[in-house]
Parts: sequence; structure tokens; C-alpha cells
Amino acid sequence: MNQNHYYTNQPNSKSQEKHFSYVLKGFTFQFASDNGVFSKNTIDFGSQLLIESYEVPTHLTQGKLLDVGCGYGPMGLSYAKANPEMSVEMVDVNERAMDLAKRNAEANGIQNVTIHESNTYDNVHAKDYSVIISNPPIRAGKEVVHRILAEAYDHLVEG
Repeated sequence: MNQNHYYTNQPNSKSQEKHFSYVLKGFTFQFASDNGVFSKNTIDFGSQLLIESYEVPTHLTQGKLLDVGCGYGPMGLSYAKANPEMSVEMVDVNERAMDLAKRNAEANGIQNVTIHESNTYDNVHAKDYSVIISNPPIRAGKEVVHRILAEAYDHLVEG
């Protein structure tokens, strides 16, 4: 596999960290990003659209949210900040992206998140998420995208 892709475990592209601010859900976030992660220069249109158009229903805001393929964290972190009573779990296969997501959570004072490695749901064992979000890595291929969608149901709380 080409190790320069953002959907690989250890991208081998040379690190050139970048920093930018972005307003999501009414909060100004400070993000660190880098080569070897998706949309390294700014929040991509698809993620921004998902973040700004989906509101967690009130009756679910004390539940659990899972962000599959979190990248450096804009989606999961924006939902965590907007819903401080919610427990947010963020997973990605890309080690560089996970490191950035952890640092971005800390830089933005977000504590209701857990971020760890998982290739889709391989290391996700809970079956009680109220919400699962993803801006799937289209370039990883249909099989990966279909897996993210098909296996989501098995990880949602009943009801």
C-alpha cells in the first residue's frame, strides 16, 4: 500500500505541521494538522457540512458518540465541545492523525473524548453508541466505505 495516503497506519510523507483556526458549531477551534492526513490545510467541505447540519437530538446528548475515521479531529471534537455531557470516542487507522487529534483535544480544552487506533471497527468493542458519525475515506475504496456504513448498526444502542 502507498504509505503516503491518509488512510494508512503510518504515512511516510515528511512532517510539515500546520496550524489554523476554524469556527465550528459556534466555537473557535485551534487545529494542528500535517502532511499525511486528510484535508491538512483546512476543514473540508464535507466535514463542515456534516458538522453544521447535524445536531445531536437532545435526548441523546448524554449518550455516546463514535467518530470513525476521525483524522485530526474536527468532527468528533466539535461534537464533544458542543455536547459536554456526551462521551465521545474517536478512532482512526492513521497514527499521525490520532496524535494530532489528541493534541487538538488538549489545545481546545476538550476532555470528554477518548482517541485510539482502529481500522474502522476492529478495536471498537462497545455496542452502545447513541450516534456514529463519519466522513468516510472515499479514496480508501468502496469496500472500506461500505464497511463503515454496514457495521455501524452493530455498534448502536437499541432503540
